[in-house]
Amino acid sequence: MGLSLFEGLTKSLAMTVLSEIGDKTFFAAAILAMRHPRKIVLSGCLSALIVMTILSASLGWAAPNLISRKWSHHITTILFFGFGFWSLWEGFTEDGEAEELAEVEAKLSADWKAEGDSSKSNFKSDDLKKQQRPFLTQFFSPIFLKAFSITFFGEWGDKSQIATIGLASDANPLGVVLGGIIGQALCTTAAVLGGKSLASQISEKMVALSSGVLFLIFGLQSFLSEAETS
Repeated sequence: MGLSLFEGLTKSLAMTVLSEIGDKTFFAAAILAMRHPRKIVLSGCLSALIVMTILSASLGWAAPNLISRKWSHHITTILFFGFGFWSLWEGFTEDGEAEELAEVEAKLSADWKAEGDSSKSNFKSDDLKKQQRPFLTQFFSPIFLKAFSITFFGEWGDKSQIATIGLASDANPLGVVLGGIIGQALCTTAAVLGGKSLASQISEKMVALSSGVLFLIFGLQSFLSEAETS
C-alpha cells in the first residue's frame, strides 16, 4: 500500500509539473496576478485545480468499476503512448514562440476592456477595500470567481486531466491526488509569484519534449506490467 501510494504520488507529481508548466492556465494565473492581489488569484486558481484533480482522480478510481480492470489498463496504456507521441510532435513542430501566452493575454485583455474605463479608475480604491475585508470573504469576490472559472474550464478536457483520470485508474488514487495537488501548488505558486517574466522565459519546446518522454515511459511501464501479469 505504501509503495503503491508513493508510486502514484511521484508519477502524478512529475506528470502534473511537466503538463502544467507553460499551459494556458499557468499563463492565465501569471497575467491575473499582475493586475489583482496575488493571494486571491492564487486561491482561486489553486482551488479550481484541486477540485479538478480530485474530480479526475475520482473518475479514474471509478473506471475499473464501470469496465473491467483489464480494459481500463489497456486504455490507460494507449493514452500514455498517445499523449507521449502527441507531446513529442508538439515539441518538434512548434517554433518555440509563446503562442499560448499571447493567446491568453489577448483574451484577458479583451475581457478587461469590456469591463469599461470606470472599473479601471476605481480599481485601486476597490482593491484597498477588498484588502481590508476578512480573508474568507474575499473568496466570494469577482476576482476569486474569475480566477477559479478561467482555471477550471481551461483545464476541463485538457491533456493533463485525461492523463490524471487514466493514471488514477491504474495507480493508487490517493497518491495521484496528493501528487497532483503538490504539483499544481508548485506550478501555480511559481506562476503567481514569478509573473509574466517567468512565463515568457519558459521553453515550450523543452517542456513538450520532456512531457512526451515522461508519458512514453509511463506507457512502457504500463505495457510491461500488463505483459507480466498476462
